[in-house]
Amino acid sequence: MSKKLLLKNDHIAGINTLPVYREHGGYTVLANTLKNLTPDAVVEEVKKSGLRGRGGAGFPTGMKWSFLAKPEGIPRYVVCNADESEPGTFKDRYLMERIPHLLVEGMILSSYALGANTAYIYIRGEYFYVSRILETAIEEAYKAGLLGKNILNSGYDLDLHVQVGAGAYICGEETALLESLEGKRGNPRIKPPFPAVAGLYGCPTVVNNVETIAAVVPILELGGDEYAKIGIGKSTGTKLISASGHINKPGVYEIELGLPVEEFIYSDQYCGGIRGGRKLKAVVAGGSSVPILPTELILKTANGEPRLMSYESLGDGGFATGTMLGSGGFIVMDEDTSIVKNLYTFSRFYHHESCGQCSPCREGTGWMERILKKILDGKGTLSDIDLLWDIQSKIEGKTICPLGEAAAWPVAAAIRHFRPEFEAYVTNPDSIKDIKHYYRLQN
Repeated sequence: MSKKLLLKNDHIAGINTLPVYREHGGYTVLANTLKNLTPDAVVEEVKKSGLRGRGGAGFPTGMKWSFLAKPEGIPRYVVCNADESEPGTFKDRYLMERIPHLLVEGMILSSYALGANTAYIYIRGEYFYVSRILETAIEEAYKAGLLGKNILNSGYDLDLHVQVGAGAYICGEETALLESLEGKRGNPRIKPPFPAVAGLYGCPTVVNNVETIAAVVPILELGGDEYAKIGIGKSTGTKLISASGHINKPGVYEIELGLPVEEFIYSDQYCGGIRGGRKLKAVVAGGSSVPILPTELILKTANGEPRLMSYESLGDGGFATGTMLGSGGFIVMDEDTSIVKNLYTFSRFYHHESCGQCSPCREGTGWMERILKKILDGKGTLSDIDLLWDIQSKIEGKTICPLGEAAAWPVAAAIRHFRPEFEAYVTNPDSIKDIKHYYRLQN
């Protein structure tokens, strides 16, 4: 069985309430930390753990924390990014619904480590009901002396607030989130300066994902060195995976990083295999913005080694043969799936969610959506496929924030690995209506 750190108690009735959470060890780590560790010592434990950001980028958390500027007389802030809007990703929602106090405890520990006396949880507008769960947990924590003035008689003060967004994907980008939190339109900022220097209200700020902050609790419980022993290489610890698509057991799974992808898909402990006994065709491993991989590349690397659920293994070979772990939005597609139709759905999403600030993204996402619709309608030409490739190449790396890459990478990967399917929609649109029949003819 895989070791569980974050979801070890998610099956316990009432674990969302303070009494039950404390009955199972909740806030013990906080009490021990406030009593025995300095803020700098907490940061050092997170560094030793090797924890990487669980929101998608995978940047080392301890290193990010160490960048935080600490000018005298200037407040510092910790902001939790709960704007979980990446298609295929729902693990943060699950964690907040089931064990909200784990996030609250992580927020207190992180804020203590970084010298922040005010912290925010910014949650997406569609999660309004989840914000009520968090607010209830925060209210319980205040009444128990776990938030507010002189927490657990330690002399440390912290106020924690929940801010509900307005349902914009762009606010998952940390600087757009900060703009929204300040009451402005959620447009990404030009960097530098980075939030660690000039973030919320122009003050030093750390923005971390829900899962990242929750992971601080088991890190301090085990110790950074022990946590680092879980996982593989530089992919340490456990990771929450949102598994969906054509599998027998969709849901949220906590895995030890380094688990073979094939085992994750076919083991009864996890996804339980492909629904209906069909064959695997492709997987989007880290949410809709990461490159799709066909069966032969998602199960094995280009060198023929088993592909692992880790930052390094999934990225092996770059985008020519690899992808990204990303946010852990693991979307499985069977042999009956139309890659072109799926890509059209993704492209519609990114066109709709572009903030419009950068012209390559604003215009390019619209062009990609329209060309894909033209191809699906049976009106496309072979040159349209080349045009799609050209447009995505003119978006990638040419925008203020990563939404440009998020829109471009799926297009590039789909054409790279499934170009014959695109061509079939152009040359023989009637036959491609039955994807399974089409591939049977090809093979």
